[in-house]
Amino acid sequence: MRRRDTARDRPIRSDDLFDEASTAKATIDERGIVTGWNEGARKLLGHPDSAVVGRPASRLLADGAAGDLPGRLEPLTRWSGELTLRHRDGRPLRVGLLAHHRRTADGGAEWLLVSPLDRTGPTADDDELVRAAFAQGPCTMAVFDARLLLRWANTYMEGVVGFGQAQVRGLRASDVVPDTRGAEIERMMRLVLDTGLPQYLSLPPKHGKAAWSISLAPLLGDDDGRLLGVVLSGHDTTTRYEAQRRLARLNEASVRIGSTLDIVRTAQELTDVAAPEFADFAVVDLLPEIHPGGAEPPPGPVPGTVVLRRVAAQSALEGTPEMVVALGDLAVYSKHSPAAECLAAGRGVLVTVVPETTARWERDDPARAAKVREFGFHSTIAVPLLARGTTLGVAAFARHRRPEPFEADDLLLAEEITARAAVCIDNAHRYTRQRAAALTLQRSLLPQALPPHAAVQAAGRYLPAGSRAGVGGDWFDVIPLSSARVALVVGDVVGHGFQASAAMGRLRTAVRTLADVELPPDELLTHLDDLVNRLSAETEDEPGAEARTAADIGATCLYAVYDPVSRRCTLARAGHPPPVLTRPDGTAEYLDLPSGPPLGLGSLPFESREVELAEGSLLSLYTNGLIQVPDRDVDEAVDTLRTVLSRPAESLEDLCDAVLSTLVPRRPADDVALLVARTRALDASQVATWDLPAEPAVVARARKNATDQLVAWGLDEAVFTTELVVSELVTNAIRHAQAPIQLRLIHDRDLICEVSDGSSTAPHLRRARVFDEGGRGLLLVAQLARRWGTRHGPTGKTIWAEQALPDPAG
Repeated sequence: MRRRDTARDRPIRSDDLFDEASTAKATIDERGIVTGWNEGARKLLGHPDSAVVGRPASRLLADGAAGDLPGRLEPLTRWSGELTLRHRDGRPLRVGLLAHHRRTADGGAEWLLVSPLDRTGPTADDDELVRAAFAQGPCTMAVFDARLLLRWANTYMEGVVGFGQAQVRGLRASDVVPDTRGAEIERMMRLVLDTGLPQYLSLPPKHGKAAWSISLAPLLGDDDGRLLGVVLSGHDTTTRYEAQRRLARLNEASVRIGSTLDIVRTAQELTDVAAPEFADFAVVDLLPEIHPGGAEPPPGPVPGTVVLRRVAAQSALEGTPEMVVALGDLAVYSKHSPAAECLAAGRGVLVTVVPETTARWERDDPARAAKVREFGFHSTIAVPLLARGTTLGVAAFARHRRPEPFEADDLLLAEEITARAAVCIDNAHRYTRQRAAALTLQRSLLPQALPPHAAVQAAGRYLPAGSRAGVGGDWFDVIPLSSARVALVVGDVVGHGFQASAAMGRLRTAVRTLADVELPPDELLTHLDDLVNRLSAETEDEPGAEARTAADIGATCLYAVYDPVSRRCTLARAGHPPPVLTRPDGTAEYLDLPSGPPLGLGSLPFESREVELAEGSLLSLYTNGLIQVPDRDVDEAVDTLRTVLSRPAESLEDLCDAVLSTLVPRRPADDVALLVARTRALDASQVATWDLPAEPAVVARARKNATDQLVAWGLDEAVFTTELVVSELVTNAIRHAQAPIQLRLIHDRDLICEVSDGSSTAPHLRRARVFDEGGRGLLLVAQLARRWGTRHGPTGKTIWAEQALPDPAG
């Protein structure tokens, strides 16, 4: 037979002690209908649930009991009081109720009414409960008398201070905890005695001790309210404190890491955040590919021995004496090192440094193992820098001064901070790669060297933006034209990056093409404006076009043509800053040019202005990045530019350097293009002009005039070719054009032969048949001349041909 269990034999279960019927409970909906009725309610009023549920609750009220309810229940969330209810046997029963207004599962609302069935007063058992609660409570508790001497401490407090109650009774707090913590607690106790008010104190962890939240309250006598002493209660808040510190470090990392798109600076920001607050020593080592303009890093984990480059370090000790690898140097990490292990695993590793660990490291890297022993490294964390599926490097953290080792939560914090830094480093790496590519493209589209020219001596500078905006679309150019003339161009495409560089390349090519057509500046800008409008139309269907505006495809431009024979310069601008003219006497002024609209607006005219320049004048063209600098007034910059350009300089190269060093910050917010050109003039002895009648007989005289002039210039070797060119051009003008006809020879680095007439019909090459008597003139000119062409003027056209002359130097 089985032995019957007794109550003493069975363990006490909560189900044995808990009685749902010890409390009367009922629920009433918003309409006042009873929806719930438990066994305790039946015991209290005698009504079974079948007689109450679904019926109005008002039937349970005794006569006149409704007056005990508050006037309005709608704004209340809870109510307590006494009501007279009707028992099942008809007698009135005064009942204390607590009512809660709450939401139901289906989104409705109801009132929950509760009333205890046992309302007996305090008993002797309560004293035992209080004593047990004080002694075994879940927080530290201690009682100090009015002299601040310890009278009572619970079990938790005994465990915290490490002494039994009997050993510390009669001592002050500063005696039990003889450090700054005990002194601070005692100071707050005195404040409680002086003010009679509770005081609160938070103690951070110190020297490996826990963090505490302390509450101090006055103890008052029951009869006279006399101050009897102070009760102390404390809660261990180490977990919460560390969680808050981790969150604070994460917030700090979010703010401090990634302030720039510089790889090294971002890595240094990571080490600065980590040391000395989190670790005593922190370093960042990156793969060799991770540098400005470097290759794409490898995807996934990196197994085996790895080579890393040290880019950042920080230490709690001045000068980072723990560092073995200098900044910028490469280091080899064996597969057993924490750095290689975390790269192979693709996750962080936490290593507790023990003698066996140091011995293993010493076999692979004696210098690093020696540093570990010298400084007493006892705990390290290595976390891979991972971003977008690629491996960038390793962040390592070590402790040697603070005694507490890294824990699992510290590893999670290190991984979180490193992950944020990795994204920033990857962004910086991608940005520098794209910037380097865009800059290479930009520089390849700019003139590598300004060609020497008879009309001007020129120098230029291009300075890319140093901000996150990236490389822009600024450019400058010097374009040789016919008849020893030269075109000077400066432009600025709106935006930055590859799109701006590509648009700049297209516009620069277009300007050179239109310049070869010999268009006046205002007409050239009109054609350029049409091109920009077409580019804008072409990009409307591209992805992301809805986020761009017409101005995003726009540009500004300044185009000038200088003729060294007449010393006249014709200029036009499209939304561009005006040029600065520095006269030979050093006086500098901004040329007052008609302000045309930026390119890309369309339907608005451009105007040119012609000015005569003395020989030796300096014409300076630039983009707005030179004068529009953040935190500096534009008017001040304009005056400064004029002042710098008025100062004498050893060379134009020195002048460009002086302008940039004076006006442009170390990291400009926008691109800067600068072009300076000092004008030259051809002497009258270098130009010969003859007006010719439209008669066939004049061709021979034109040849003779040209021959005599060449002999006078000492160009006997060019006589034969020039006679043929003059003969063909003059003959074509007489046969196919109209008066006035003019022949002009210009002697400079090359020999230029021009024939002008009053017709606007452009000649063209054609292939003559075998028996044709004519049609070979221009073909012959094209074969004899280095280059030739036609330009149109207000009253006709000019056909010109250039011949290369031997270098006088030999």
